[in-house]
Amino acid sequence: MTIGIDARFFGPKAKGLGRYTQQLLAELAKLDQQNDYLVFLRAEDFAEYQPPSPRFKKVLADYRWYSLGEQLLFPLALYRHKIDLMHFTHFNAPVFYARPYVVTIHDLILRRFGTTRGWLWGRVRYWLKNLGYEAVIRIIVRRAKKIIAVSEYVKKDIIDSFGVAPEKIAVIYESGPAAASRQPASGDREVLEKHQIKKPYLLYVGNAYPHKNLERLIEAFKILQEKHQPDLQLVLVGGEDHFYRRLKKKNCNEAGVCFGGGVIFTGFVPDENLAVLYNNAEVYVFPSLCEGFGLPPLEAMRHGLPVAASRATCLPEILGGAAHYFDATSPNDMADKINEVVENNNLRQRLIGLGLEQIKKYSWQAMAEKTLEIYRSAIN
Repeated sequence: MTIGIDARFFGPKAKGLGRYTQQLLAELAKLDQQNDYLVFLRAEDFAEYQPPSPRFKKVLADYRWYSLGEQLLFPLALYRHKIDLMHFTHFNAPVFYARPYVVTIHDLILRRFGTTRGWLWGRVRYWLKNLGYEAVIRIIVRRAKKIIAVSEYVKKDIIDSFGVAPEKIAVIYESGPAAASRQPASGDREVLEKHQIKKPYLLYVGNAYPHKNLERLIEAFKILQEKHQPDLQLVLVGGEDHFYRRLKKKNCNEAGVCFGGGVIFTGFVPDENLAVLYNNAEVYVFPSLCEGFGLPPLEAMRHGLPVAASRATCLPEILGGAAHYFDATSPNDMADKINEVVENNNLRQRLIGLGLEQIKKYSWQAMAEKTLEIYRSAIN
């Protein structure tokens, strides 16, 4: 077969979707010696992706996500190639593409949590875009040969929301990076000093969309500082966008100092420096109200970092007994549970051990093997 991969989300800058696509391509190259692949990329990632073999060829598809170009021009570009099966790695597939395809649905968060801006036009535009998203998802899941869901929670959500037959949906879990040593490296101090980070600190890695619940996390941190941990810092890692800027405006002074230096906004951090932040943190905190899978807590576990997490949606399914859970709607409960992990060394060590066992359940290789099975079943 010739298989197309929509890699317009590619690499760590595209967050979880980008990491999923990057790892899928890397593992397929190791596993599949029979099929040919066309990898469709945006201009900003075109040079970054280097095909590992002649069976993988990259194609420029510089169509912005969730745009008219994606819906009207991208399918025309796809039709120019002899593709037996297309894999859209996110629900934003072009509805006018009528050849066989599979689609990965990572979550349906957009249907439940708004990412609207505060001004009137922002709210109107969000409402219009959401109508478009809803229409696109309904069409895409109906026409897909197979649907890949990244958790049982997402599978159930798709069935409940769109009436899709359960047998059409395969649950294929994602994974995280390889396990890393907790031993401090020679360059750790420079990375921490660059971001004005002092130990001990809590760590969060991800975006600041409303469902990520960072406003409550900051409230919980304030309670934690006042009641238990006056020397603790909270480090928030994520590329600066509207939502991070809004958080900073609300919690920082004009000089950019937040809670007297207690809250640190690092902006985007490359993987090699991100490992330093994981390795030196006290606790990883994941306060999300809704997730489809939840890669960052697993990444933290791979770095031997204890995890305190929300018990919402898929997280108990994915993290199992390896996290210390809190009520994500209660800053007080969040603060208390985080403090328990900080102060109770026996609990910390138990969570670290359970985390290192939990991550053995997930593998990018296994993800790619099961995805390749879906390709074969979809075309037969």
